[in-house]
Amino acid sequence: MPGLELILFIPLVLANPRRMSKQNRLLRRLSIALLLLIAVSNLAALVLLIRSLVIGQATAGGQLLGAAGQVWFTNVLVFGLAFWELDRGGPVSRIRVAHPGLPAADFRFPQDEDHDAIAEVARRSSAKTGWTPGFVDYLYVSVTNSSAFSPTDTMPLSERAKLLMAAESISALTLSVLVVSFGVGLLKH
Repeated sequence: MPGLELILFIPLVLANPRRMSKQNRLLRRLSIALLLLIAVSNLAALVLLIRSLVIGQATAGGQLLGAAGQVWFTNVLVFGLAFWELDRGGPVSRIRVAHPGLPAADFRFPQDEDHDAIAEVARRSSAKTGWTPGFVDYLYVSVTNSSAFSPTDTMPLSERAKLLMAAESISALTLSVLVVSFGVGLLKH
């Protein structure tokens, strides 16, 4: 599956290497389709892991933990990319459109509300600096959501953001409870 994903990713980069400066509706749809493909393949990997537990095929704790880690890490990246791609019209819109003209936000970041905080915090607010979230901000949301099974400092606003965060949390919780606990149990034997 990673080979297929790479084969699909390369033409996207070649077709628009300066993605942040130019919006292309077809390429954006292809990017989202690639994210969906990776998410579905990762869900299939999670189902296969659970299946191996249920039918008793999982006997090597280290391998099981490695596979679970790979599924978790891929989920964090996929959801971070999905949040980044969907919020406020996508990365191109966030960079090229002024704050008042941006589409409605899917996420509420602290920087969006810090304009009236103490001076050293307010200096970083979006109202004072024009700050917009970048990929690292969405990756952080994904990591914290996948680790805490809930939003930490960034709240989902739209239904799609809430559904995406719920799907990520359920997947991470399933990994933690079923796969990791079983894998740790195998390590003791």
